[in-house]
Amino acid sequence: MIRTEILSTAGEYVTRDRAATHGKAEDGFAAIAQVWSALDAARGDRPRSALDVALYMAGLKLVRAATNPAHPDNWVDLAGYAACGGEIAAEGGAA
Repeated sequence: MIRTEILSTAGEYVTRDRAATHGKAEDGFAAIAQVWSALDAARGDRPRSALDVALYMAGLKLVRAATNPAHPDNWVDLAGYAACGGEIAAEGGAA
């Protein structure tokens, strides 16, 4: 796939009515920002790590699941981010 095809596909994705699956983008982004701000506060002053990325992505999926709990992708991805984060933590990558 070349860049023009990628951009065309991205344009189709963001201009389709995704609100039926994920809710209004602006509302979802605002909710995700609140979750991520809470994670920032909980993390404190330590630098962001790979483990934090797993937590933040899980936070995104929590918001998506709250918006559409019947969409299985939300739960699968949430479990995947939790599993990746757990493995990173177990390997000592939490700091």
